Amino acid sequence: MITLTMSGKRKEIITTGEIYHVFNKSLADAQVFTDTRNLNRLLELADFYKYLQKIRYSFFKRMESNAKLDYIENYRKTKPLVSLYAFSFMPNHFHMLLKQNEDGGIKKFVGNLQNSFAKYHNRKNKRMGSMFLRPFKAKHVGTDEDFLHISRYIHLNPITSYLMGFNELDSDARTSFPQYMKRKKEGGSFVDTEFLLRMVGSASKYSLFVKNQVDYQRKLKKIKHLTFD
Repeated sequence: MITLTMSGKRKEIITTGEIYHVFNKSLADAQVFTDTRNLNRLLELADFYKYLQKIRYSFFKRMESNAKLDYIENYRKTKPLVSLYAFSFMPNHFHMLLKQNEDGGIKKFVGNLQNSFAKYHNRKNKRMGSMFLRPFKAKHVGTDEDFLHISRYIHLNPITSYLMGFNELDSDARTSFPQYMKRKKEGGSFVDTEFLLRMVGSASKYSLFVKNQVDYQRKLKKIKHLTFD
C-alpha cells in the first residue's frame, strides 16, 4: 500500500492488487497530445515503463538493435508494476485504468511516463518546466460493473469531445479500444485485454456495450463517483 499526499489536501491510498481510474491533465490545458509522433512516443513509454527499469527510455532508444532485444527479453521476465486495462490520450489530458501489481507501482509508472514525455516534448519544442499537474488523480474501482462502465467512459472520451465518430474508434490509436477489437497492433503488448473480454464474453459484445450508449458519459449517472469532472 502507498499513501500519496495530495498537496496538503486529503490523502489517496493506492493499494496493491486493486484497480484505479487514473487521470491527469497538462498545465494551462496545453494541447500536447495532438500529433501522431507524440502519441507514438506515449505508447512506447507506457510499454517501457510498465516495468521497473534500470535505464531511462532515452538511453534505451540509443542502444543497438541486438542489445535492445536482449534488454527487452530480460525485463519482460519480471513482474510488471501495473496492469493497464484501458487508456485514452486526449489533447490536454489522459485517462488510464490500472491495477497496481507492486507497492508504489502506479506512482512509479505514471511518474516515469509523465517525466519522460515532458523531457521529450520540452527538448523537441525548446521549452523548460513541468508539463502536468501534480499530483495525478486516482479513484478506486471496486466492482466489476464499475470496471466495465469506466472502461467505456475512457474509450468514449474522444467521441464525447467530438474528436471522432464511433466508426473511427476501432482504428484510432489514441485509445486502447482498437486493441480490444484487434484492429491495430500499437499498444497491444502492454494492454491487458483478456481480463475485460472474459467479463463480457467477446470483443463483439464489448463493442456493442460501448456503441449502445455512445453519449453515456455525458450523463455521468452511474459512474460520476469514478470520474474527475
